Amino acid sequence: MSDELQTITCEQGSPEWARSRLGTPTASEFAAILTKGRGGAESRTRLSYLYKLAGERLTGEPMETVSSFHMERGKLMEDEARSVYSFVTGRACERIGFLRRGRAGASPDALIGHDGLLEIKTKLPHLMVETILRGEFPPEHKAQCQGQLWIAQREWIDIAVYWPGMPIFITRASRDEAYISELADAVDVFNTELDLTVKRIRSYGLAKAA
Repeated sequence: MSDELQTITCEQGSPEWARSRLGTPTASEFAAILTKGRGGAESRTRLSYLYKLAGERLTGEPMETVSSFHMERGKLMEDEARSVYSFVTGRACERIGFLRRGRAGASPDALIGHDGLLEIKTKLPHLMVETILRGEFPPEHKAQCQGQLWIAQREWIDIAVYWPGMPIFITRASRDEAYISELADAVDVFNTELDLTVKRIRSYGLAKAA
C-alpha cells in the first residue's frame, strides 16, 4: 500500500468514518500497540486491539465501541472547545475526517495552518486541575499525538484540554523524530502480526469447510 497521504472527507464518528478506518491501526490506539506486558509477556491490551482489528477485517464490519456518558458528553463539547481554542489563540481550525498513510491512520480534531494539528481532550474538573498544575504536555497522549504528526506529516500539535467553567489548557509538542521512528516500526510489526492472525483464521475456516 502506498505511503502517500490520503484524506477521507467525512464527519468523525459517522458510518463513513468508521468504514474508512476499518481494520486499520489508528493513532488513538497507538499507545495500546506500544504497551508491554509484565515480565516480557504479551500485553493483553495490545492483543485485544489486534483481535478487534482482525475481526473487522474478517467480517468487513466495524466493531462497535463501548461508550460512556462522559465519552458522549466529551464529543458534544468538542465544538465548544475548538471555538475556545480559536478565540484564545487566534488560529483557524480546519475540520478533518480521516487521514491514511500506508497501513495506518489518524483523525486529528483539526488542521492548523500548513504545519500544525489540534487534538482536543475533555477532562473532568479534578483531572483538569491536575493537568493545569502539572503544566506539561500530558504524557498519556504522547503516542496518539506523535502518531498524528507522523501520519499527517506535520511539524507540531497543540493539545487543548477543556471542561466548561475551567480555564482551557493549551500546550504544544513538536515532532519527535526518534519517537516517531520507533512508533512506525512498532506499527509495522503490529500490522505483520495482524496479517498473520487474519490469515490463520481464514485458513481455519477453509480447513473446517473441507
